[in-house]
Amino acid sequence: MARKRKPSGQGYKRRQIDIREPLQRFLIVCEGERTEPNYFSGFRVPSVRIKIVGKGKDPLKLVNHALKLRGKNRYDQVWCVFDKDDVSPDRFNQALTLAKQHKIKAAYSNQAFELWYLLHFHYNDTAMSRSDYINRLSRHLGRRYQKNDSALYQVLLSQQADAIQNAARLLEQYEPQNPAVDDPSTTVHLLVQELSQFTRRYS
Repeated sequence: MARKRKPSGQGYKRRQIDIREPLQRFLIVCEGERTEPNYFSGFRVPSVRIKIVGKGKDPLKLVNHALKLRGKNRYDQVWCVFDKDDVSPDRFNQALTLAKQHKIKAAYSNQAFELWYLLHFHYNDTAMSRSDYINRLSRHLGRRYQKNDSALYQVLLSQQADAIQNAARLLEQYEPQNPAVDDPSTTVHLLVQELSQFTRRYS
């Protein structure tokens, strides 16, 4: 006598299908060799593969280097991270124009990347020197700020939403925008938002 088969779903565990979004590949090419790479290394998400390169080049050379790296591999997003610092306005804006022409996104800071850190603590629309940034960050952190501190991503993570809001507010005050002279200003929050959306989705 033939054995009766159990109705589907009774007595058997249905095999769950693991559906994941396609892996995202980011290339982040940084002007700084350690500060920015250390920070962005804090983003660790299963669905995102991030290649971070710190080159120590000025903005225009950095964008050209990103173009070379992109030509060797496939990336979903390519970003250049750089500061205004002492770069001439013409060269700074040339870097932004070249990046836009080749669909490379720029996370720039005028004057320094430390502006992004400071915005985690409060809104700031006052231009200041690099030493002023260091002193203010040291007060907020309760210890001497170190550029190459690999723990800063985790230290600042709880205030990241505030920093994004402050950076967006700061950028909106410039109309029309002229990145080379808009001091202080930053678009680092745009890159952070792109990475954070995957962090939230897979946390």
